[in-house]
Amino acid sequence: MKKYIAFLFLGMFALGCSDLEEHPVGVIRPENFFNNTDDLQAAVNGSFANIAHNNYWGREFTIALMLRDDMADIGDRTTQAARIDVNDMSMNDTNALVANFWPQSYVIITAANQAIEGAKKTPGDPAKVNAIVAQAYFARAFTYYHLVRLFGDIPYIDFIVNDVSQVNSLKRTKEADVYPKIIADLEFAKQWLEDKPKVKAVPGKGTAAGYLASVYLTLGNYQKAYDEAKYVITNEAKFGLGLDADFQDLFNATKTASLKEPLFTIDFNNLTSGNYGQDYTAFFTGSLKDDSYSYGQGFSVAVPSLKVFNTWDQRDYRRAVSFDTIIRKKTGPGGSLQIYPSSDNEKAPRPHIAKYYRFPGKAGANGRTSQHNYITMRFAEVLLTAAEALNEITPGTTEADGYVNRVRARARNKAGKQVSFPANVTPGLSKADFRKMVIDERRLELAFEYVRWYDIKRLKNGPEVFGPSGLEPHANFNPEKDYLWPLPGTELAINPNLKPNNPGY
Repeated sequence: MKKYIAFLFLGMFALGCSDLEEHPVGVIRPENFFNNTDDLQAAVNGSFANIAHNNYWGREFTIALMLRDDMADIGDRTTQAARIDVNDMSMNDTNALVANFWPQSYVIITAANQAIEGAKKTPGDPAKVNAIVAQAYFARAFTYYHLVRLFGDIPYIDFIVNDVSQVNSLKRTKEADVYPKIIADLEFAKQWLEDKPKVKAVPGKGTAAGYLASVYLTLGNYQKAYDEAKYVITNEAKFGLGLDADFQDLFNATKTASLKEPLFTIDFNNLTSGNYGQDYTAFFTGSLKDDSYSYGQGFSVAVPSLKVFNTWDQRDYRRAVSFDTIIRKKTGPGGSLQIYPSSDNEKAPRPHIAKYYRFPGKAGANGRTSQHNYITMRFAEVLLTAAEALNEITPGTTEADGYVNRVRARARNKAGKQVSFPANVTPGLSKADFRKMVIDERRLELAFEYVRWYDIKRLKNGPEVFGPSGLEPHANFNPEKDYLWPLPGTELAINPNLKPNNPGY
């Protein structure tokens, strides 16, 4: 890790954040920067730009999260071995995906730390300074929240690193001690962020509260999870949030920027600079040998587990939005339609994930340059978090039923046509039955949105979901090992104080 942190501030630019100002500013030194709030905002933007990077949201991090759960499988098993190992629960401390997104995580954190420190010397209205630097607090919390859930004990850095010697003996911070730091950052963000930012690429109060609700749900603190989710729901109009009418619009790159449902987005804009702005999700999830789209074929790397498709009720509109079941192969003038199952896609003859490949906006290079605004959390998740938490506190309430019913009511809007499925929640479910129902609702509503693995981990239901009757059986799933991922072995070799690695690695 220290060899990456030594690069410090890097080049701060918001190229990947299409709704933020694009100011390439080169290498920034604290002593000659932070002369005004515009400088501070540019530094904060650097954190978000580094999220929209090939090594993070553009490919390595997100594809690892998607493959790890029980909804997505490897389609083309000639792909990179590191991806197969993440999917098959056979990864080790040399995994290439982890080796890329681990240091990128600390690049994001380093940028946030620089902005937080720089805010102390930024002149201007303290309230305005706090409103801007609160974005950096959110970025830091966002990144550490992912790291701690994947790796458990991690190095926690909340200071400026001016020399590699400052971290060459750093030890891992206990998981139980990392969470209060994440919560403190989110509380600061919740206090100072704007109620309703102009764009979803900038977090607001509702964003911070939504993530607080998620953190508390992960920790099993159901009362606080409910309180934070309820705060967002109560203030949804004030925060410019709510459910959008058509589920498909959430995954249409030409529409997502104007939606109210996202709490926070990672924006791509069809522009790339090196590894910044590179979006491989469409490319990895699109179907090989499918000539339907002008921007090229996909690569069938991450595809739905077949049982996911077969067990999803065909009446659910979200199923149609989530899956691509038709490929067009140019076998003659105009091409001929091939309906699933099709042998033309010999690598993975099954439905593919459509959420990111169907409507990427202006795109090229097989979808690798898209206009997607990736939603990291949306209002539907907040509703389901409130429902799950409330059921754990006070089972059998109409309030909890109502949160799920809002999500299901939107699902009944089939591109403007009202249908009868899915029906409202059966009133009076037992605590256990409601819990099972709402977890399954999360699985369907948030399919392929990088949430499912974290649900599996916090619920500790790996033996069930990866068992013989699960959606994606993995006989070698080991609950003593596989809920945590390995820290990169190179990092432990550089700094032995990070040893030992997580159990089993």
